[in-house]
Amino acid sequence: MMNGNESAQSMTLGDVEVIRVVEWHAPFLPPSDFFPETSPEVWKDNEDWLAPDHWEPSSGLVVTALQSWVLRSGGRTVLVDTGAGNGRERPGMGPFHQARSDFLDLLARAGVRPQDVDVVVNTHLHVDHVGWNTVDADGQWVPAFPNAQYLIPAADDFHYGPDNAYGNGAHKVDRLIYEDSIAPIHQAGQAVLWDGHHRIDKHLTLEPAPGHTPGSSVLRLASRGDRAVFVGDLLHSPVQILDPCLNSNACLAPEQAAASRQRILGRAADERELLVPAHFGGAGALEVRRNGAGFALGSWAAAGPARGSSASE
Repeated sequence: MMNGNESAQSMTLGDVEVIRVVEWHAPFLPPSDFFPETSPEVWKDNEDWLAPDHWEPSSGLVVTALQSWVLRSGGRTVLVDTGAGNGRERPGMGPFHQARSDFLDLLARAGVRPQDVDVVVNTHLHVDHVGWNTVDADGQWVPAFPNAQYLIPAADDFHYGPDNAYGNGAHKVDRLIYEDSIAPIHQAGQAVLWDGHHRIDKHLTLEPAPGHTPGSSVLRLASRGDRAVFVGDLLHSPVQILDPCLNSNACLAPEQAAASRQRILGRAADERELLVPAHFGGAGALEVRRNGAGFALGSWAAAGPARGSSASE
């Protein structure tokens, strides 16, 4: 995978600063693999705006980003999702196996040191959302953010943990992910399992949006009239805004995932929430509009260099 843009981007929503940190941004999978129910016409008919940020016509691959979001809210630093990690055994998982990245350096360039992070949010427990939960310290996995409270959906912790035999035994790699990225957080006493709704502060609230995984969640931001919703893997491509019933290949409960997607998109459109998915390329976030019984893309977010990032990056 190619390196992403190393300069962090920032915008302010009400009293909350939002910083985007991109690990990489690259062509990833063919649409037929990523979205098994999609048709080639969807991509070709929308090439004028899908390319180059979301689809690469020359290779036919979906373009995706691996990124995290840092929220400075109420005097605290909240990190939303932690990427794929370094040096992890992920057999059969393509670029995530023995991946290498400079994620912590990217955070530092954005003015965020590991000890500064107060809260880590794992929207769900897939490989590319929990990898930098931990780092290797002399052969042991320990929390990467020593002062942070890690907010983990209880339903995912059960499903991917030993109580449900590591994802019900569907994928052997699920056990590896849990053992190196989740179990050490429990062992350090930094894990907080939540269910229902969980309020982080007066601006930020977590709520469930199951289907992609049993505990998939979204993070809502509301501050002085500005609104945003960080939706994790509820969407992987803007084509899912045009067709909310279109699921990715990783949705464990497709009908439930589609229902969650429809509900979250409807509220985003009605309440003018900025939609912030985990993997969109380009500007990374956008507004959504109702279009009859469906949805249409609105304006993309505008962001500038993050405070604390180098002007040369």
